[in-house]
Amino acid sequence: MTIAVIDYGMGNLHSVAKALEHVTHENVVVTRDARRIRGATRLVLPGQGAIRDCMGELERTELRGLVEELLQRQAKPLLGICVGQQMLLDHSEENGGIDCLGFLPGKVTRFPGDMRDDRGHRLKVPHMGWNLVHQHHDHPLWAGIDQDEHFYFVHSYYVDAADDAAVFGTTDYGRVCVHAAIGRDATFSVQFHPEKSSRAGLKLLENFINWAP
Repeated sequence: MTIAVIDYGMGNLHSVAKALEHVTHENVVVTRDARRIRGATRLVLPGQGAIRDCMGELERTELRGLVEELLQRQAKPLLGICVGQQMLLDHSEENGGIDCLGFLPGKVTRFPGDMRDDRGHRLKVPHMGWNLVHQHHDHPLWAGIDQDEHFYFVHSYYVDAADDAAVFGTTDYGRVCVHAAIGRDATFSVQFHPEKSSRAGLKLLENFINWAP
């Protein structure tokens, strides 16, 4: 088995790879080589920074077409992380509006400027730090992870998926319900960073490696 972390120049590539290596003895590679990506048994699509830059680098490295093909075929499991989740949607408001990969219907929206908690305290944007994730639908990647477990987030924009069946996990930040885990068929994606989320994050990565959709 080979797990390929898709290297288009954006995201915590080596942190994700190290976390995967921690939970498996299988081969983990960080690569932008199309043949190695096609030949891998599992794929990870990371992402960090502005959506415009992520989509732009995916184009520049000539990997967009390959990623779209693999998403369409659903022949092997794929895990999207952070902006790698956001790119799966139709459109993002960030950078004046960016069309994304359109694998799942929905949009990516910025948190409101005046975010407050239930006690009226102002909340910071970006949403940064630990927050609980509620398992909205069952999924094999939740195996061994407690309901309302905490994961680590860093983001100013959040996913609002159009299809409830695609939403596997949510987190509340102020009065905003963030679709923190979404997917379909052999694709699963998360807004949080499993590689930074201690035991629960490592368990999710282990579940991904063992997942047989």
